[in-house]
Amino acid sequence: MAFKVPNPDAYAFLDDYRGKVFSGKWPTVVEMFDISVMRYGDRPCFTAFHPKEIHLTYNEVKEKVTQIANYLLATGVKKGDKIAVSGKNSPEWAVAYLAILYAGAIVVPLDITYNDADMETLMAFGGVSRIFIDADRIENIGTKTGKVSLIEKYCLEDTSKTYPYLFDLKAEGEHTAQKADEDEVAAILFTSGTTGVPKGVQLTHANLVSDCYQAQCLMKLYPEDVFYAILPLHHAYTMLAVFFETISVGASCVFGKRLIVPQVLKELKMGEVTMFLAVPLLFNKLLSALMNGVRKKGIVVYGLIRGMMGISGFLKKAFHIKVGKKWFGFLLRQLSLENARICICGGGPLPPSTFKMFNELGIDFVQGYGLTETSPITHLNPVEAYDEASVGHNIPGTEVKIVDPDEDGNGVIYIKGSVVMKGYYNNEEATREVLSEDGWLNTGDVGYQKDGYLYLTGRAKNVIVTEGGKNVFPEEIEDHFQLHYDVDQICVCGYVIDARDKSEGIAAIIYPSADCSKAHPDDMEAYINSIVSTVNRELQSYKKITKVVIAKEPLAMTSTKKVKRFEVEKAYKAELNK
Repeated sequence: MAFKVPNPDAYAFLDDYRGKVFSGKWPTVVEMFDISVMRYGDRPCFTAFHPKEIHLTYNEVKEKVTQIANYLLATGVKKGDKIAVSGKNSPEWAVAYLAILYAGAIVVPLDITYNDADMETLMAFGGVSRIFIDADRIENIGTKTGKVSLIEKYCLEDTSKTYPYLFDLKAEGEHTAQKADEDEVAAILFTSGTTGVPKGVQLTHANLVSDCYQAQCLMKLYPEDVFYAILPLHHAYTMLAVFFETISVGASCVFGKRLIVPQVLKELKMGEVTMFLAVPLLFNKLLSALMNGVRKKGIVVYGLIRGMMGISGFLKKAFHIKVGKKWFGFLLRQLSLENARICICGGGPLPPSTFKMFNELGIDFVQGYGLTETSPITHLNPVEAYDEASVGHNIPGTEVKIVDPDEDGNGVIYIKGSVVMKGYYNNEEATREVLSEDGWLNTGDVGYQKDGYLYLTGRAKNVIVTEGGKNVFPEEIEDHFQLHYDVDQICVCGYVIDARDKSEGIAAIIYPSADCSKAHPDDMEAYINSIVSTVNRELQSYKKITKVVIAKEPLAMTSTKKVKRFEVEKAYKAELNK
C-alpha cells in the first residue's frame, strides 16, 4: 500500500502570510519567527531553570532580538557579515542567533568544546568579525593565535565585568537591516564528523525553513508542545529539530546546559516537556538504568513487566491502542517522561530493541536521519506508521537514491531536495566531491530503501573487509552492545590479518562502565570477553569479534556523544596490530 503522508497540510497556513510577510516560496528564518510572534505573541517561548530561572514569551523574545539587532546595525554590521555564537545552551544563545539574522548577518555557531586556538582558526577561516560567547571563554578567545585579535566580543552571561552582556546591548535611534532573501546563506556550520577535518556547511534560509516545515508533514507539532534542548545547539540536529521547530509552531523550549542525568530528569519534570530529542547514548543509558532496576526486583517481576510490555507493544503496533502510559506510568515517572508525547532519536544509529521498548512503555518513540549538509532532517518515522528497524520515511520535497547497491541492496545513499546545502564555505573542491551539478548529495552513508523507508547499514568509509571478502559495517555490531549496561563505550574497527591481501579481522575497543569496574576489579578482561561472546552468538559468522581491547580511559567523543572513530583507532593502533 502506498505511503500516506500523515499531515500533508502542515504549512498550508503560510499562504495567509504570503505577499504580506514574505514573497517567495519559503519565508526566511526572520520572517518565520515574525509569523509566530503574530500568531502566538503572548505564549511562552524560551525557558531556563539553571543557573537561574528565565521565562520569555514570544513578544519578549522579539523585543530583545530587535534591540540587539539594532545595536549591531548601529555599530557597523552589514548584510552578509559573519558573526559567531558559542556557548552552553541558553535563551541568550537563541536570542543572539536570531538577532544576528535580524541584522541581515550570517550566523556561525561554534562548538564550545573547541579549544581557543581551534576556535580562532575557524573564526579566521570563516571571516568572523564578532562573537557572542560564555563568560568562562570570553577573556581568552582572540588572544591565542593572532588570527582574530580584533574580534569584538559580547557575553552570553551577565557575570563578565569586562564585556557587555547580551541583553544590555542597546543603541539610540532605529537602524534598518538590509534583509536576506530565502536563497541566501543564513548559517555556516562547521562539521568535523568523527574524522577531525572541519568543513563549513552553508545552509540557506530556504534550506532551514523548508526542512522545518516539511518534517512536520510526518510529525504534527502543536503550540502547546514543550521541547527540551539538552544537546548542543551549535549542532544541526538540535538547532533545527528543537530550536527551529519550536519557533515555527509557537511552541516553547526549555534549555538544559549540562548533560548530567539527574539534572536532565529534574528539568524534564519541571518543564513538563512533551518533545524530548536526544542521541542513542542518552536513550540507551536511561533505558538500561530503568530495566536494570526492574531486574533487581527479581525474575518474576521482571518477567511480568517484560510480558506486559510485549502485549502493550503489540496492541499499539497492530491496533493503535495505547495502554503503555497507563500500565507503566510508574516507570516513566522514574525517567521524568510522564509528560512526554514524543521522543525522537537522531545523531547516530539506534538498536531496534531500544526503539521497540520505549514504544512498549507508552512513549511515541521514533528516530530520524539526516546530516548537517541536509539541514539536517531528510527522514523521520511517523508515529502512526513507524518501523523499528528504519530511520524513517523521506520527508516531502526530498528525493533519495541508492547508488551501486550490492546483492543485499546496500549502496551509498544520495539525497536531493530543498534541504541540501548550498556548498562548503570557501571549499569548491570539497563541494564537488559530494554535490553533483544536478543537486544530488553523496551522504557517505550506506543503506537500502523499501517502500520509501530508509534502513542504514553504516558509513562507507568505516567498512571492514574480512578475510572472506565480506563487507562489515562497525555500526551494525556496535548496535548489539547498546543495551549492555556494563559497556559504557565501544568502538568496533578492523585490524590487519594479512597485509598482502589487505584482509581484516574485527576488533572491539571497549571502555567498561564505572559499575562494571567496581564489580570486576580482578576479572575485568574475562568478564568483558564473556559479554563479547554473548554478542558474537547473535552475529553472523563473518561479523564475529575476534579481538578485544579494554580501554583504560574514556574514548574520545564528539559533542553529540559519538565516538571519534578515527582518533580512537589511531590511539589504539599498536594494541590492535599486536
